[in-house]
Amino acid sequence: MTSETLNGAMFTQMIISGAHHLKHNAEKIDALNVFPVPDGDTGTNMNLSITSGVDEVKKHNNDHVTDVANAFSKGLLMGARGNSGVILSQLFRGFAKSVDQLETLSAKDLANALDSGVTTAYKAVMKPVEGTILTVAKDAAETAVVESETETDMMALMEKIVREAKASLKRTPELLPVLNEAGVVDSGGQGLVTIYEGFLSALTGKQVSEQDTDTIDMDAMVNAEHHKMAQDFKHSAEIEYGYCTEFMIRLDSDQLHGHSFDEEAFRKTLSEHGDSLLVVSDENLVKVHIHAEYPGDVMTLGQRFGSLMNIKIDNMRDQHTAIVNETENQTVQQDKSPNGIVTVAMGTGIKQLFESLGATVVIEGGQTMNPSTQDITEAIQQAHANNVLILPNNKNIIMAAEQAAELADDHATVVPTTSIPQGISALLAFHPEAAMDDNRSNMQSASKDVKTGQVTYAVRDTQIDGMTIEKDHFMGIADGTIQASFADKLETAQSLLSNMVTEDDDILTILQGEDTSDEEVESIKTFIEDTYSHIEIDVYQGNQPIYSFIFSVE
Repeated sequence: MTSETLNGAMFTQMIISGAHHLKHNAEKIDALNVFPVPDGDTGTNMNLSITSGVDEVKKHNNDHVTDVANAFSKGLLMGARGNSGVILSQLFRGFAKSVDQLETLSAKDLANALDSGVTTAYKAVMKPVEGTILTVAKDAAETAVVESETETDMMALMEKIVREAKASLKRTPELLPVLNEAGVVDSGGQGLVTIYEGFLSALTGKQVSEQDTDTIDMDAMVNAEHHKMAQDFKHSAEIEYGYCTEFMIRLDSDQLHGHSFDEEAFRKTLSEHGDSLLVVSDENLVKVHIHAEYPGDVMTLGQRFGSLMNIKIDNMRDQHTAIVNETENQTVQQDKSPNGIVTVAMGTGIKQLFESLGATVVIEGGQTMNPSTQDITEAIQQAHANNVLILPNNKNIIMAAEQAAELADDHATVVPTTSIPQGISALLAFHPEAAMDDNRSNMQSASKDVKTGQVTYAVRDTQIDGMTIEKDHFMGIADGTIQASFADKLETAQSLLSNMVTEDDDILTILQGEDTSDEEVESIKTFIEDTYSHIEIDVYQGNQPIYSFIFSVE
């Protein structure tokens, strides 16, 4: 069966097939993820990214290629994770721009779209590295452009694209010595080849395993008897920029002062703060990936243009030492990290937030569930660091934390935070290269600059501070003092915020509890916007028990 055109329905099937084949091989691709440092799992990141793109495509039943490509590009941008995921999103962002207004594609249209995607992806990377997914995409696209001059059959052209992509993938160790030393091909490039194989499978109607093509033996690479990983050739201390930082910016027209967002200028600014930089944007959102030493500084630069969302920060030094330790099967003791942070949190969302900000170990606990000295001692050991800072985030945990620090001799100290907002503020002030005492001082100072508000319910009738509080009524507590109490949750929250927020404050962060609806959060946001128009509002799903809302005011 031959075809010289590709319609929207067929392109949709190619995308779905490519995603399915990638999902099937994600774990094997993860095992190849060895360059330049542990930066998440390539197969998993690409799988999650392309799944987001497929989900967006499935929302629309389009016959036009341009509509399918635009939906796929949008979904990829929103779901892009890690370097490989962001680059993948840019390959198909350029693809979508190239096929704009086209109902169907010819072989030449397909080739030009792939080439346009490569151009867009290279522009998104500040310092492109050859021997990666970029090289595989470029070589495959160049072959497509040349072959499309004479080849008009879509399936035949795709076969040649896949063949060249595989050949390019095999050449990646020649371009990156670390891959050659580790005995593997580039993991991102392998992911792209896998996707292209899925594309071809949809056109041929055959399973990928049935195609008579020269395949890369991933199993042999992963399981080779003398297999080494790139991490084996690099020590944790040699990693110049230690935090893989990802976030998105929801652009705010007021903060842009009527000007359009300058992607290239922002990319240049960020390049001074790290490497492995990717900045991509559309009309409403900016996606950032960077390896930085001070993630907070990078995010502050992003906040000039709008509000931050989807924040993810990984400590690559910790990842690096953990992977090396695993590959040596514990035969060599793992080097300790210079610094570690142990913190306490209640609620899955707050736990994830602390982890994204760089906490080494998060103990699940808090009000009514205070961790013991032993719990904290074990967490200090789990942090496996030369110096450990402990953030109790509750006044009832400080003494247990101090006891645990004493048991750890002189390599652990307590930053006496008494609330979740104080813990977050302290964590943002942490500098990996600073001495432990300096960090403790800076983090404690930062924790005092934030005001904490909490909304919870009364378990009995009582009178305190001149207030009469009835059982099951809600209470609004500001830094340990009850400020308001009403039968209605929202009335209590609004009264509390009226006492907390002043004209000198800039940011309100809302941590949404497990018993609180999105509608209630929207009501509070509306109240703040109507009453304090200068306040920027950030909302996180904290999922914390006991407290319907936790407010942070700065």
